[in-house]
This record gives sequence, C-alpha cells and structure tokens, in this order.
Amino acid sequence: MDITVLVVVVLIVLFAVITVAKSIQIVPQATAAVIERLGRYKTTQDPGLAFLVPFVDRIRERIDLREQVVSFPPQPVITQDNLTVNIDTVVYFRVNDPKSAVYEISNYITGVEQITTTTLRNVVGGMTLEETLTSRDQINSVLRGELDDATGRWGIRVERVEIKAIDPPPSIQESMERQMKADREKRATILTAEGQRESAIRSAEGNKQAQILTAEGAKQAAILNAEAERQSQILRAQGDRASQYLRAQGEAKAIEKRFAAIKAGRPTPELLAYQYLQTLPEMAKGEASKVWLVPSDFGKALEGFTRMLGAPGEDGVFKYTPSPDDGVDSRPEEDEESVRSWFDTSGDPEIAAQVAAATAQANQEVPAIGEPTPREIGGASRLGIGAGDETVTPPNGVPTTGDWSEEAPPR
Repeated sequence: MDITVLVVVVLIVLFAVITVAKSIQIVPQATAAVIERLGRYKTTQDPGLAFLVPFVDRIRERIDLREQVVSFPPQPVITQDNLTVNIDTVVYFRVNDPKSAVYEISNYITGVEQITTTTLRNVVGGMTLEETLTSRDQINSVLRGELDDATGRWGIRVERVEIKAIDPPPSIQESMERQMKADREKRATILTAEGQRESAIRSAEGNKQAQILTAEGAKQAAILNAEAERQSQILRAQGDRASQYLRAQGEAKAIEKRFAAIKAGRPTPELLAYQYLQTLPEMAKGEASKVWLVPSDFGKALEGFTRMLGAPGEDGVFKYTPSPDDGVDSRPEEDEESVRSWFDTSGDPEIAAQVAAATAQANQEVPAIGEPTPREIGGASRLGIGAGDETVTPPNGVPTTGDWSEEAPPR
C-alpha cells in the first residue's frame, strides 16, 4: 500500500513538472515562435517568456529574424550567343512575416534558390557572353527586383543579390586569355612607343637648348674678344702716337741742343770742313755698295757753305755767328691742347681694381699697414732709392724718385 501511494505521488510530481515545462517557453532574441492551439495557428510569439496551455498549445516553428546569407551552387546558364556559363550567386534575405514563411511555403530557402535560378536564366538568356561579363550590376539589380516580387507573399524580403563568379567554358576562357594577352601587349607596345617618342622629343629639346646656349656663349665670347682686341688696338695706337710724338720732339730738342752747342763753340769753317770729312766714312758704312765722288771744287763748296752760315770778320775771314739760346724747354702736353690727352697715363679704375685683386690673390699675403711689400723693397734696392729720396713727377706723368732735371735731353 505504501509503495502504491509512493508511485502515485511520484507520477503526480512528474506530471506537474512536465506540465510546467510545457506551459513556460523562452523565445530568444531575434527569433519568432509560431504557436498553434489544437493544430490551428494561434499567434506569433515575440522574444521573451511565453506561457502555453499544456497539451493544447505548441510551438510549430521558431523563425530566425536576422538577415540570412545563402550561397547557391553554380548554375549552368545559356547566353544569347549559345554559350554555357556557370554562375555562382549569393542571396541576402530577411523574414518579415514568420506566419507566411511557415504556412505559405514548405521550405522558403529552397524556394528562394529555385526562384533565383529561373530568374537568372531568364535575365542572362537575353545577353551575350561579353554583356554578361560586363553587366554584373545590371544583373544584380534585375535579380533583386524579381526575387523581391516573388518572395513577398512568403513573408520574405530580398535585401540584395550578388554574383560571385561567371565561368565561361574552358575553350572560351583560353580564347579570352589570348585576347587579353594580345591587348596587353598592344597597350605595352603603344606605351613603349609613346615613351620613346617623348624621350626623343625631350632629348631634342635639350640638345636644342644646349646648342642655343653654346651659340649664345660663343657669341658673347666673340663680342668680348672683339671688344678687348679693339680696346687693345686703340690703346696700342694711342701709345704709338704718343711715343712717335715724344720721339720726334726728343729728336727736335736734340737737334736744337746740338746746334746750340755748336753755336756756343763758335766753330770756324776749317773745323766744319774737318767734321764733314770725318762724317764721310760713317756715311759710307752699310751693306749696300756706295760710291762717293769728291768734286774738285770741294773748297769752293765749303766756302759757299761758310758764307751762308757766317759773316766776315775784321780779318776778312768768314766766321759762324751762333743764334742765341733762349734756354726754354717746352713739354709736349703744353704745346697744344689737342694732344694733351695723348700723354694721360692714368689707367681704367675698374681694370686697376681687377689687377690689384689678382695681384693680392697671387701673393696670398697682405702686408700690415705701413710696412712695405717685398716687391717694393726689391724695386727700391734695384733703383738705389734711399729713405730720404724725394718722389718727383716728370712731364710724362710717371712718378719717379731721385733727382730729375728738365734740362736733361731725351735719349
């Protein structure tokens, strides 16, 4: 008796536990439960705690409300130009109405797959292979629209459709690869030719600019050389002009001094005749053959020469009367205003500065202020200039040291 009661109590407790377990259900987040009562649809339970009538209500199916991704195997599709291609598709969809997804179709995933395949064949069947390969976005848009309309009555919304791969037949792939390789080689050849063309143009432009710059440099150098030669010739001509003038003036002054000395010595006709005879051998010297004839009336010629130069004295002898020596020594730059600039020995300041800079750089040693340079010391010792000598400026404008006399005849 006690065992029977115990079994009954255990069965009651077990029944109560099963009843409570069937009465309380927990629906997870992002999941919907379709509840039936006595085999008929009763309600769709949202996530959370659900209370059911035991042995009357039951959960028909739990529907995932999240976006689902289904990848279908490659489907053979015939294009408009009768080529078979294998197309892989991926469908992103979401269940909006769990009741329709349960009661309108037995398996909505299989239905989505079949709808995708038929729609894909209809869309690709109206395109050529080239259009199929280059119109993926268009195919995706058409597929999404067709699938969304077909699956709407199943409580499913197609978010998007993506084509993973379009695989043409192996023969077509090989042909396409050869075509792509030929196109790449063509583009590479064109780009290489364009690069060589640009390089040749740039090189020609560089050579042109280099030749222009070289010609400009040669032109400037020729102009500067010509200008330097011109200045050199002008300065040389001016120096020769002044030198000839000074030489002529020196010769004139020497002749004046010589005749003045002769006049001061009061030579007699006999002395002049003797000097003339002494000069004859000098005149005969030279490489050319010369023949001198002394006329028989040489005495009469000397007598006429004496009469022309002198006057008879008290004793009846013709004597040479010298002209007075005024002792005036003129300078060439003071004779005429027009030749004064010939004897300007001052140099160009710019050229003098350049020469001074070059000299300082060559010496590489600048003496202290007040100390003479080695060149000055050597020059002074060679000229014999002492510390007490005076610096005098002669008429030609070149300063010298020591005594200088205006009366000294030029050499």
